[in-house]
Parts: sequence; structure tokens; C-alpha cells
Amino acid sequence: MTLDPTVTVIIIVVLAIIAISVFLSFFPIMLWISALASGVRVGIITLVAMRLRRVVPSRIVNPLIKATKAGLGLTINQLESHFLAGGNVDRVVNSLIAAQRANIELEFERAAAIDLAGRDVLQAVQMSVNPRVIETPIVAAVAKNGIEVKVKARVTVRANIDRLVGGAGEETIIARVGEGIVTTVGSSESHKDVLENPDLISRTVLGKGLDAGTAFEILSIDIADVDVGKNIGAHLQTEQAEADKRIAQAKAEERRAMAVAQEQEMKARVIEMRALVVEAESQVPLAMAEALKQGKIGVLDYMNFKNIEADTSMRNSIGKGDGNEKEER
Repeated sequence: MTLDPTVTVIIIVVLAIIAISVFLSFFPIMLWISALASGVRVGIITLVAMRLRRVVPSRIVNPLIKATKAGLGLTINQLESHFLAGGNVDRVVNSLIAAQRANIELEFERAAAIDLAGRDVLQAVQMSVNPRVIETPIVAAVAKNGIEVKVKARVTVRANIDRLVGGAGEETIIARVGEGIVTTVGSSESHKDVLENPDLISRTVLGKGLDAGTAFEILSIDIADVDVGKNIGAHLQTEQAEADKRIAQAKAEERRAMAVAQEQEMKARVIEMRALVVEAESQVPLAMAEALKQGKIGVLDYMNFKNIEADTSMRNSIGKGDGNEKEER
């Protein structure tokens, strides 16, 4: 069975296109030609070796072309090693070009270390040329007279390339500036001093060297807004007075409860004493009878006792009758 010549030609063309595509994907001829046209000497074998090392040649050659055009003496081995370490080769080369244009001394090893540390080295170079303004949140502080002062500051910082690796970030700058604001306002005798001289905060905070150990250099601290807040001193005094009132009420309630308990205890004792008296009185006739039997008392003594008892009863009746007449009157 023979194929149609037209179909055969189409198959051959398709196979040729596939073969050329596979060849060009493994042998980046166009990238090699672009490098040679730009004055970058790189062998086709080197590009193929990059493929074998799972390195995308365009991510190495294109930055190398930019570096060569900018006059940077970089080698393909430097860029490839940084790529294999997980770095962003294009960003590092752009940062080196920007530093060169701005007359900032920056070597490839330093830029690669900054990039591998997770910081944007290109942004750092741009921040060195064009300082950045960091706006702090509203910081509330209390002066010595108890008035709250709310301050918002703008911190102008410039990136310190030498301290980008291992240096603290913007959060540390904001925290230190906030601490300085609280300390300055707290040491003021009155909130009026802060309102009259807000630059006092700037001078005091700026003189503390807040950029030590950070990746930035503080150029200026400007107070953007100062507002008066609550009277914290009066609020605390009111809360203290309310707390003292509750304590006094609790103590008074405790004393009242103790007094009631003592009264109940005294009533119980009186009832107990009355019971003892009644019990003792019930024993008197028996004791009298026993004394008569034993001859310890005579009949006359007993009669005198009964007369005294009758006289006492009569007096009590008369006394009760007088009391009732007075009540009726």
C-alpha cells in the first residue's frame, strides 16, 4: 500500500517541525545568537549543560547581557550559582545596575547575600536613593498631669545596605518610635508642654539612636498630628473613689452583720439564763423541805420567808397596776 505523495510530504514536514522544536528547546540557538550579538561570550555547550542542571538558560543569559551592557564584570558562573541557590538573578543584576548609576558601592556577593536573606535588594537600593516615609499608628501617652495625648509621627528612613542582612525591619522602627513618644510625653509636666512644642518629641526621640541594629537610617521624625485625649488622671481617681466606696460599704455591712450576730447571741444567753433561773427556782421548795426535815431552819424562819415572798408579790402587783394606769392616762 502506497501513500499519497502529498500526505507523505505533510508527514515529513510535521516530523521535521517536531524535530526542530525539540532541538531548539534543548539547544537554545536563538539565545546563543542573542548573547553573541550582545558581546557576551557563552558556548552552546554551556547552555546545554544548563539544561542538564535544570537551569533555565534565559534566566542566566538575559541578566548577563544586561550586566555586560552596563559594564559590570559578572561571570556566568556567578549568576548560575546564585540561581541554583534559590536567588533572583534578574533582581540582583538590576540592583547592581541601579547602585552603579547612583554611585552606591555594592558588590555582587553583598547583593546576592541580601537577596538570599529574603530582602528586596533592588528596593533597598531605591530606598537608599529615595528615602521612604513610614507613618506610625496613633500612639497614646499620658503626661504627668493625667491628660492623655495622642500623637502620630512620620519617620523618614533610608536603607542601610551594610545592615540589610541581620538588621531589624520597619516594625522595629515603628515600635521604637512609639516607645520614644510615650517616654517623652510621660516625662512632660503637662500636656500643654507637648501641644506647645511638638518638636520636643522629635528631638528627644531622634536623639535616642533608634536606628541602631536596624536595616535603616533614620533621617528625621516629624510629628504629623497631636490631639488631646481623655483625662486619665481624673478617670483613675473616680474609679479609686468608687472602689473605696464599695470597700467601705462592704466593711459597714460586715460590722452590721457582726452586730446582729452579737445581738442574737446575747438574746440566746438571756434565754439560757432565764431557763437556769427558772430551774433554780423550781429547786427552792425542795431545798426548803429538805432543810426543815434536817432542822437547819425553823418554822418561824419558813413563815418569815413566806411573808417576805407575799409582800414582794404584792408590791409587784401594785407596781404593775400603776404602770397600766399611766399608760391609760
